[in-house]
Amino acid sequence: MWNDKTVSLILPTYTERDVIRRVIEEFCAGGLVDEVVVCNNNAECGTDEEVAKTSARIVYEKRQGYGWAIQQGLSQAKGELLVVAEPDGTFQGKDIIKLLAYADDFEVVMGTRTTRELIWQGANMDFSLRWGNFLVAKFLEFLFNTSQLTDMGCTMKLINRGAYDKLKDKFRIGDSRFNCEFILWMAIIRLRFIEIPVNYSARSGVSTITGNKIKAFCLGSRMFFLIAWYFLSHVFGNMRERADRQRGE
Repeated sequence: MWNDKTVSLILPTYTERDVIRRVIEEFCAGGLVDEVVVCNNNAECGTDEEVAKTSARIVYEKRQGYGWAIQQGLSQAKGELLVVAEPDGTFQGKDIIKLLAYADDFEVVMGTRTTRELIWQGANMDFSLRWGNFLVAKFLEFLFNTSQLTDMGCTMKLINRGAYDKLKDKFRIGDSRFNCEFILWMAIIRLRFIEIPVNYSARSGVSTITGNKIKAFCLGSRMFFLIAWYFLSHVFGNMRERADRQRGE
């Protein structure tokens, strides 16, 4: 628990069988996590058996996609503070305290992997990925006039229960752009948030997206278009609402 609030950890899994047990144990080692929800998103054989050796609870999402898995995990979690991470070894369990430390003041506390001093040897965050995430984040920050954003793709974040209830029915994207959509809705409805630098280490296995530079570039481009589309839809939507109110008056 944290300040008398229960803490749930949500881990979506697909290709993390060989390391997921260690990751769960590492996050639970500090005694702050009350429950771990692992969402099996058509994961490789043997994943459930590894998770069963821990205290984690397994749920399932058949629709293939990072976003679908996270949404399912969030919907099944019972905690008042919801922490999302990936079980591939890139994030360090000790960093959960960084997110919790700001949980009383902010509705969402997001990690950022673009702090150079916390990118460890072997991490999948080279020059192009680091600056790509940074530039897409700054594009969103500029258009929506948000607090500082420096990383569009960091999974590790904390959402309080009230903020999640405001967001949960708005999500429509289940693929790797989900984090972008999450931040967009967070900006549109003006949730209070802050970014905190977290450690970023080498992962187990190869990422199905950022492990390929062409796929990573395409994902970044699609995020740019998604941000622009949401911005224009939001602007014109507000204009229509104002016009309807004026006609009603």
